[in-house]
Amino acid sequence: MKAWGSLPGDDPERDRLEMEAAIRDARIDLDPVPPGHHRHGDETHPDGHAHPHQHSEPGQRPTTGIVGGGAVGTALAVALTRAGWPVQAVASRDADRRRQLSTLAEGARAFAEAQALVEEVELIIVAVPDDAIAPFAESVRMYGGQAMVHTSGALGADVLLPAMAAGTQIGAFHPLVAFADLERAVDALRGATVAVEGDDQLASLLADMADAIGATAVRLAPGSKAAYHAAAVLAAGGFVALLDAITELGRVAGLDEPGALAIYAPLIEGTLANARALGVRAALTGPMTRGDVGTLATHLATLHEHAPGVLELYVAAARREIDLAVARGVLSTESAAAMSATLDEALARAD
Repeated sequence: MKAWGSLPGDDPERDRLEMEAAIRDARIDLDPVPPGHHRHGDETHPDGHAHPHQHSEPGQRPTTGIVGGGAVGTALAVALTRAGWPVQAVASRDADRRRQLSTLAEGARAFAEAQALVEEVELIIVAVPDDAIAPFAESVRMYGGQAMVHTSGALGADVLLPAMAAGTQIGAFHPLVAFADLERAVDALRGATVAVEGDDQLASLLADMADAIGATAVRLAPGSKAAYHAAAVLAAGGFVALLDAITELGRVAGLDEPGALAIYAPLIEGTLANARALGVRAALTGPMTRGDVGTLATHLATLHEHAPGVLELYVAAARREIDLAVARGVLSTESAAAMSATLDEALARAD
């Protein structure tokens, strides 16, 4: 006879697994947390209990933990450790990054889960990607006497609100540095600007932390952080995009990347020096200040034929240059209109 099933008791292990599955499906908690209590890992504590994380002595720097083993978290771990700032713990779900962070922070305790780090330190630095900050804040809980800051340049401190409890503080600590290489980034922190956010007490602490790594803390106007960060993106990633366009045009002229950078870097550096000495508008030079429509048309035709991927970037920059030249009074409105029309025609041909 063919057996289509088995009776309860025939397979105790199967019966146990099925019962556990049924309990989970019914959302029955077999180990509930009593009212007025909460759980750390396997331990249950009453709300308001004295938290076990290590406390610094009055006048000492707070014990600090860094969540995130990416470029920013790693550079801060190195810079703070070298500055004598106590990095007590690090956290990353990536095992290799945990080991690296623990080594670079000279023996800091390494955790796979962030909540375990929160239970160790007084100051939590959240150095994870911007889109991960809000989910992170919802996944952990702080305790009285702790502070948490993130390193995002675009987000406000309020993204950390879900992690707060009574007697806690939140803020932000954003170094204005390009984190492309570890040692270069650590070096660049010395003399860099750090945008800090938080109440006066926390902002003062973050200013001390910036000073410890050789940076200077600034507090931004309320509501201005997104604009501040957008400018930073243009200054870093935007400038790299511009350099890439310059080297692409250099290849058309027979230059490899090092050759193009060698030729155009002095011009870039000279322009920046002029902007610092004279102001941005006064530093503008080139065909847009002269109303040289013929040169502009030649450039656009060359781009269309040899470097079409650069065309839109060139046009966008040219429009901004035209506006600057008009505002400075060196370009007439008639010449500006003629140049703008030339740009429009070039984009229409590209379509």
